[in-house]
Amino acid sequence: MIEFRSVSYAFDDVPVLEDVSLTIDDGEVVLLAGANGSGKTTLLRHCNGLLTPDEGTVLVDDTPAAEDLVAARSAVGMVFQHPRDQFVAATVGEDVAFGPENLGLERETIDRRVAEALAAVNMEGRADDRIDRLSGGEQARVAIAGALAMDPSHLVLDEPFTGLDDPARRSVLSRLEALAADGTGIVLATHDLRDVLGLADRVIAMADGRVVLDDAPDRALEELEELAVRVPRDTRPT
Repeated sequence: MIEFRSVSYAFDDVPVLEDVSLTIDDGEVVLLAGANGSGKTTLLRHCNGLLTPDEGTVLVDDTPAAEDLVAARSAVGMVFQHPRDQFVAATVGEDVAFGPENLGLERETIDRRVAEALAAVNMEGRADDRIDRLSGGEQARVAIAGALAMDPSHLVLDEPFTGLDDPARRSVLSRLEALAADGTGIVLATHDLRDVLGLADRVIAMADGRVVLDDAPDRALEELEELAVRVPRDTRPT
């Protein structure tokens, strides 16, 4: 479980999050919607201690993230908007192994996690491939694999479809659907709900650093367009 308790955060004295309180349960698929600049990325980076609140507390499995960053980052896997920002190695296998290696796990456990994570994103047999030679969709899947290798209970993704063509988008979406079906909690930040609304248990919308909507997907649709969120045409209320 990820819990925000009255969290506020400012960058250069400019408020980015203001008094945010919400709980994300294990196994829940949450869409975090909102226009660019609404605070989505900043909220996500608090989920595993990449950022620390100026006020309030973020808890992961009932423990403040700031008190145990290793536990928080093991439980909450993060996939950045631009996958290249999180790659630390030249090859697929080396990069996916990086997180488990830093946990000090035994080599056998690391190899098993890498193999399972690559299988989960349909990248079996690609461990020796150079990351800089992969397509955008393949890089996105490797980034997801790197997060999965930490064996997280939640996977947090920041605009994972940015820059992807339609086949790559469908490929990443199918992986997320499979992970959700297996019980992995997913928090997916997006300003474009095409294809992903049916995956969600819940929609949270942000504007100006605040949570302005928290509801089931079917009830959330009427308010989303007012927040500059693209609503799929076939699900718009008539």
